[in-house]
Amino acid sequence: MKDLEQWVRPVIWDLKPYSSARDEFHGSASVFLDANENPYNAPYNRYPDPMQWKLKKRISEIKKIAPEQIFLGNGSDEAIDLVYRAFCEPGIDSVVAIDPTYGMYKVAADINNIAYRKVPLSETFELDADRLLEAVDATTKVVFLCSPNNPTGNSLSRKTIIRVLEGFEGLVVLDEAYIDFSSGSSFLGSLKEYPNLIVLQTLSKAWGAAGIRLGMAFASPEIIHLFNKIKYPYNVNQLTQEFAYDLLRREDRMKEQLICILKERTRLQKELPDCLPFMSRIYATDANFILVYVGDANGIYTHLVEKGVIVRNRNTVTLCNGCLRITVGTKEENDALLDALKQYQP
Repeated sequence: MKDLEQWVRPVIWDLKPYSSARDEFHGSASVFLDANENPYNAPYNRYPDPMQWKLKKRISEIKKIAPEQIFLGNGSDEAIDLVYRAFCEPGIDSVVAIDPTYGMYKVAADINNIAYRKVPLSETFELDADRLLEAVDATTKVVFLCSPNNPTGNSLSRKTIIRVLEGFEGLVVLDEAYIDFSSGSSFLGSLKEYPNLIVLQTLSKAWGAAGIRLGMAFASPEIIHLFNKIKYPYNVNQLTQEFAYDLLRREDRMKEQLICILKERTRLQKELPDCLPFMSRIYATDANFILVYVGDANGIYTHLVEKGVIVRNRNTVTLCNGCLRITVGTKEENDALLDALKQYQP
C-alpha cells in the first residue's frame, strides 16, 4: 500500500476536527460547567464519551485488538459512509465491489457521488480475484468485499481475499457481519500484515442487538484516527454504550444462542428439501440465513405473508432470480415457516 496520505482526500487530511467539551477534558471532577448541559436528570443530562473508551476496552479484550484500532459507529453503515467521505473524491474516484452483495455499499456510493463498479460472482457465488482486480483503475480507492456474503450466505475463500489484498494498493473493506456463524476465521488477526485492510463487524447479528445500532470497524490506528476525525462528535449515544457494555459481559449467553441458531440452521437445511419438493436448490451458508431457490419466489413470498411469516424476496437481485432469503429463527418460528410452506399450492 502507498502512504496513507496519498489515498486520503486532501480536504480530509488537512481538516481540523471539531473539538467537543468531552474531548478537551479527561479525568474526574465534581462540577461540570463546560458543555452547556442541563444540571438535572443525571446521568443522561451529560454528553456521552465521544470516543467510547470504556466500551472499546471491553471489545478489545474480546477481539484481541488494541482500542486504538477500533471505531464504533451507528451500525456498520456509518463506517461504510466514512470510508467514502475519507478516501473518495466525489465525482472523480471509484470503488469496486462484488455482485450480489450488501446493498448499502452502492447506496452510500450514490449518496457520495462515487462511481460504483460491480464484479459479478460466479453461478456458485465464488469470486474471481483476477477479474475483480481487472476492474480496478487509477481512480479506484476502495474495494468492498462481504464474507460471509449477503444475500448468498457463502464465505469467500481466504486465498481469494488475500489475492485482492495483495493485488490492490488501495483500501479493502471486508465486511464480516456474519463471521460468528461461520466455521472460518476472521481477518482481524491479519490487520498488522495488511495495513490497507478495514474489517467491519457488528452487534446486530450473533450478539442479537440490532436495535441498539452499534457497528465496529477495525483497522490501523491511522485509519481509525481518520474516522474519528470526521465522525459526528457524539455518534454513539449513552444508552447504546451502556447496553453494549453490559451485553458484552455476557459472552457465554451469546455463544449459547449461537449454538441454537446453528442447530436450527442445520435442521432447516435438512427439512426444507424433504417436505418442499419445489425448492430445487438450497445454497450452502456460513451465515444465520439460507438462500433457497423456489422458482415462483413472488408467489411463495405472498403466500407466506398471508400466513404471517415474513422472509426476504431476493427475486430481482443479481444471480438470485427465483430465490428467497430465510433468516434462521427460533425452533417455534422455523416450525411456523415449514408449516406455512407445506400449505402452499403452486
